[in-house]
Amino acid sequence: MRVSLIVTTYNWKEALELSLRSALVQERLPLEIIVADDGSGPDTARVVARIREEAGIPVIHCWQRDRGFRLARSRNRAIARARGDYIILVDGDILLEKHFVLDHCKFARPGYFVQGTRVLLNRELSEEILRAGGLDAGFCTRRVENRKNCFRSNVLARLFSFRSRRIGGIKTCNFAFWKKDAVAINGFNEEFVGWGREDSEFTVRLLNAGIRRQNVRFNALAYHLWHPMNDRARLDENDRILERTIRDRLSWCARGIDQYLEGNGVPGRQEEGALG
Repeated sequence: MRVSLIVTTYNWKEALELSLRSALVQERLPLEIIVADDGSGPDTARVVARIREEAGIPVIHCWQRDRGFRLARSRNRAIARARGDYIILVDGDILLEKHFVLDHCKFARPGYFVQGTRVLLNRELSEEILRAGGLDAGFCTRRVENRKNCFRSNVLARLFSFRSRRIGGIKTCNFAFWKKDAVAINGFNEEFVGWGREDSEFTVRLLNAGIRRQNVRFNALAYHLWHPMNDRARLDENDRILERTIRDRLSWCARGIDQYLEGNGVPGRQEEGALG
């Protein structure tokens, strides 16, 4: 199984660097890392270039112009470029435990997507981690909101991971799926502009297409750095798009990944942004 790790980012180079470094010390390395960049400035490009020089795998910078929050479009362009059969999505403020990719591969099954958990780091601890350039060994004993998500256990993972058809609790900061399944529903819906609900709507269309949900507990650990809440000015409109998809049981969106593909999932011309 060939795995592409896609890391989303926007103008937070310090967090992105830690996230990428955690991806490069995995017990099982991905085939490639693709940074899906929603319009960051040149400082981010310099971080990606520096990491690429040190990495033993391809590190690709997939950048688009800053025209507001366009996460759906950024992810579609990155997924279209991915050479892997299996996609793991994380955010650029997520640090990965060293078995993260390996654990995701254990739970990958045809006909399923995977929802992982995250450890919520508070502001003080997040600032310490950024200053130190990484996690300290005992951080989970203090200032963590959901401490149970710190513990990795294969036995507990087998006992407490479960399958579901619910859309509640979807967080694409730790999420995985087969590329062919994403292409079959036309990827993320680019009607979504501004923060919110594009991940839930993507999930609803996967479920409507017959792809089932696998929730993973006590494996694929991810640590989420604190940051201020995003602007939610578009949330009402985004809620309406989600509600339409649920009501009409849609499995396809009109504005999706197909515009970046030539056929059979092969990437086509992408009109902006260099890929290194």
